[in-house]
Amino acid sequence: MEIPENGAGATRLRAAIRDQWEGLSASERAVAQHLVSAPVGQLLFVSAQELGAASSTSNATVVRALQRLGYAGLPALKRELANDFTAAVAPEERLKQRIAHVGQDLKSIWTDVFDEAQDRIDHTRRLTEPEALKRSVTALAEAREVFCYGIAASEPGARHLALALGRIGRRARFVSETGFALADQLLALEQGDSVVIFQPGRRLVELTVMMERARAVGAKVVLVTDELGEAYADRVEAVLTAPHTPTGITAESLTGLLVADALLLALTTLDETRAVESSHQLTALREQLLDPKRRP
Repeated sequence: MEIPENGAGATRLRAAIRDQWEGLSASERAVAQHLVSAPVGQLLFVSAQELGAASSTSNATVVRALQRLGYAGLPALKRELANDFTAAVAPEERLKQRIAHVGQDLKSIWTDVFDEAQDRIDHTRRLTEPEALKRSVTALAEAREVFCYGIAASEPGARHLALALGRIGRRARFVSETGFALADQLLALEQGDSVVIFQPGRRLVELTVMMERARAVGAKVVLVTDELGEAYADRVEAVLTAPHTPTGITAESLTGLLVADALLLALTTLDETRAVESSHQLTALREQLLDPKRRP
């Protein structure tokens, strides 16, 4: 994969290594040396474990070294490097080069998928602020109704959260409209409601309008994102970080789904009686629908 070696991401990496070199340990310097000497395109697909092996260190050392260099983790570095690539290369060409990287070795394909997924999951775990999680759970627990918003690749997380909230006895709706169609959904937003927005990196006018509507009626907003936390932090109750994929090897919605599951489990434990009763009713309804005696 050809990524400009003088792109903004690569330039920033080299500058960070130069500026922080004196403060790095011997093992962290080994990681930094490998980062600066390896082709940028290769770094886009490498896992923390592979970087550790290549630099004769460990994946934990890789993470520490990246944090010393100013990156939240390996996915953050990859995202910056990938920005130079995605801005200059058409999607179909990126797909071709991704295929060329993984080849037809099934073992390698299996490993690449799980390595990237693990890196993204670890990154999500590290970036989750306990206080942000607490504020998010509180906002949903106190909500009259929860609006779960997600479009395109972010739709699965929002749809999953809305469906599962209903199954534990909480009012929720999935919202995916854009443009004028979104106005009808926002009209139903009221004081005491909460909105959970799944949107990794692109600023959409829908986000601004939704947040302004929530503020106007007295609803709370939780943002599940990768890159938009700083941009919208002052407009939302909490920001939960869900890193997206820099390569396209794993599903965009992976970390958003995990964040949703964490919220759901927390809400379930807060009101076990309601969750159990709703589960009981759901089971009873399913049994009625499956009863052959009720079929015409």
